[in-house]
Amino acid sequence: MEVRVRVVIAEDSVLLREGLTRLLTDRGHEVVAGVGDGEALVKTITELGDQDQLPDVVVADVRMPPTHTDEGVRAAVQLRGRFPGLGVLVLSQYVEEQYATELLAGSSHGVGYLLKDRVAEVREFVDAVVRVAQGGTALDPEVVAQLLGRSRKQDVLANLTPREREVLGLMAEGRTNSAIARQLVVSDGAVEKHVSNIFLKLGLSPSDGDHRRVLAVLTYLNS
Repeated sequence: MEVRVRVVIAEDSVLLREGLTRLLTDRGHEVVAGVGDGEALVKTITELGDQDQLPDVVVADVRMPPTHTDEGVRAAVQLRGRFPGLGVLVLSQYVEEQYATELLAGSSHGVGYLLKDRVAEVREFVDAVVRVAQGGTALDPEVVAQLLGRSRKQDVLANLTPREREVLGLMAEGRTNSAIARQLVVSDGAVEKHVSNIFLKLGLSPSDGDHRRVLAVLTYLNS
């Protein structure tokens, strides 16, 4: 394995928390702490930050004690404000647009939102954890599809062709150009052309550098 990341897991189900820990440690990653509620998550990350031992990424359930509503995502948003370099990957039983949008509305780096069913796809889940830890994005296809449905009526994406929308949707899932090419059974060059057209139509200039990809995704999700 090329990359080893440090993880804190926030999940009130002990069984699932231990399962996630095992999945990650078996692949060489380090789970430095596991907690069962949002308050404990904030306390743990704050203490690690004070010790200059901040993890690379937090994996947190949206709903945790005491009310099982939004404690996990609230803690995640709070921690991202306090520690901008901290990656946050949120797990949810269902697509909850409000929470997904709130999480994505801040910094454009190191964010993810996956449905818990995706954990069963072990390689995809671990890849998502690493990608978010490294500052990338990892969005569940179901989340992307639902947010796309909401955005169809918005003018900002009106100029995109159906294929460009498809490419942008796959970009929002965190896929590379090569992965998109494999998914659509087209050449890498064709995908690069679509991506360039997307940047142009969304008004993202080359001066935005590598961040154009993330900005395009956020435009897509927040429109």
